Formats: sequence, C-alpha cells, structure tokens
Amino acid sequence: MLNRMVKYETEALDRTFAALSDPTRRALLARLGERDGLSVSELAAPFAISLPAIMKHLDVLSDAGLIVREKTGRTVACRLTARPMEQAMNWLNRYAQFWSESFDRLAAFVEENPCPPTQPSAPVSAQQNVKSLSVPSLNVQALSVQASRSRAASGRGRKKSTPPGRKPRS
Repeated sequence: MLNRMVKYETEALDRTFAALSDPTRRALLARLGERDGLSVSELAAPFAISLPAIMKHLDVLSDAGLIVREKTGRTVACRLTARPMEQAMNWLNRYAQFWSESFDRLAAFVEENPCPPTQPSAPVSAQQNVKSLSVPSLNVQALSVQASRSRAASGRGRKKSTPPGRKPRS
C-alpha cells in the first residue's frame, strides 16, 4: 500500500513539473494567479498562438491538477488549484534544506581551515605565452583551392533548382 502511495505521489509530482516546464503554461498560470476565474478566451488573448493550442496547454495543466475548468453556459472558466504546487514546493524545500545545510558545513570548514596565502607568480610576457603555444601556421588560401579542386574532381557541382512540377533536363 505504501509503495502505491509513493508511486502515485511521484507520478503526480512528475506531471506537475512536466506541466511547469513549458513557458506558455507558466505564463497561463501567472495570468490565473493575477486574476482567478478567467475564461479560456480571456486567458488566450495575449498569446500569439491558436485557441486549440491554448486548449492543449490547458489540458496538460488540468491533467497535472494545477487548474480546474468550470463550465457556465457556453463559457469555460479556469481556476488555480493549490495542492500540486504545495507538493512540488514541499519536494523542493526538502532539497533546499539539504543544500543549505551542505553549504553551511562547507562555509564552516573554509572558515576553520583557511588556505595559506599564495605568492603571485612572476609575470609572463605575452610573447612568451605565444611561443609556448606555437601552432603550425595554416595556409587558408591553399586549403580553399584544394577544396575547390576536390569539388570539381567529384563531378558534382552545385545542384540547380527546378521549378515545381518540371523535370530537370538531362
């Protein structure tokens, strides 16, 4: 029984994060956060995508339990639901606490064991750096001529385009 609950919670969490992964869906949730109970057409108004695309996004949000749709007459209004977001925040807070404690331990360690000051190394001139990183010079012009010859030798030149419906002359 416990295993099924964990699996259910994991699946619900996966759906929540999957729904939140898309910027359009996050924007839809933000609009509902500003004004709850918006109709689908009011929600879709600022977006440069079709109404069917907005409906698909709303389906994903609804499947994740992040919104509920209520039909009144011919109007469908959307409202936010808090439960999936609470579960996601609880999950994130557990990891935030873990990382916070880890960083606190790291900070305490660094404060207790400071690194000894290092002596600055002697400055190296730019010319010495260039010499140490010497790379054989490339003759770009020779490479492009060689590439042109190999293209010509292959017998395939540049492909000519033909208008649609016409066959190229042989």
